[in-house]
Amino acid sequence: MLGKLHLLACWVLVIGNGATGAWSLAAIRFPKLKSKLLWRLTAVVQIWVFVQVTLAASYLNAGEGNAESFHVFYGVLSAVTVAVLYSYRSQMSRHLHALYGWGGLFIMGLGIRALLLL
Repeated sequence: MLGKLHLLACWVLVIGNGATGAWSLAAIRFPKLKSKLLWRLTAVVQIWVFVQVTLAASYLNAGEGNAESFHVFYGVLSAVTVAVLYSYRSQMSRHLHALYGWGGLFIMGLGIRALLLL
């Protein structure tokens, strides 16, 4: 049960961060795409990273699975990436769309890599 939930949550992480990252980058070129909805969805999918890490920890603690060390590494690195993006938001305020756009795509890539190691 937890394994399937963890897998589903990983797909939400990959698709959500990829979509909001691409949207954020597109908003640089097309300013009409800039909206509060973009930032709300970005917040949701980046908070989702911590939901995913919590699900993974529960899955492993329940003894239902054993993860490759790099699978765990990519999960933790995703959470660290969210923290780094958040910490740079004031310094990069003029380039927030680029910061969160590339950051979202990076998190998507980490999620894909973690999926490949399952």
